[in-house]
Amino acid sequence: MRVLDYDIPDDLYYSREHEWVSAKGKTAVIGITDYAQKSLHEVVYVETPKVDNQIQQSQSIGSVESVKSVSDIFTPVSGRIIEINEELAESPELVNQDPYGKGWIAKIHLANFDEDMKKLLTAKQYANYIKSLEE
Repeated sequence: MRVLDYDIPDDLYYSREHEWVSAKGKTAVIGITDYAQKSLHEVVYVETPKVDNQIQQSQSIGSVESVKSVSDIFTPVSGRIIEINEELAESPELVNQDPYGKGWIAKIHLANFDEDMKKLLTAKQYANYIKSLEE
């Protein structure tokens, strides 16, 4: 779906801090939303978390630096980091070019997805949240 010039894929879940999560089985992929990357403008550096770190939902696990500002990345789910997007070290602009694809940040082995889900937004809820921020 598109809302106010922002892409919001229907098959993902979202945090109020503008991260997305795609969960399949016990593995989740996370990244920042189209809204977040457009707000940051030109991303020049991504600090990714360390593999094997245990993380809790809403914890800061890294940051995204742009020519304009630096923003923390807050994990939308709890678990253990099992992979990071190493391409971001050389090509941080992937976050701008393809935030829901090649610009992913990390993969996480989920600890308690059912509980984490209670705090996440569906695409429709996130779209309404974005609209409220833009008013």
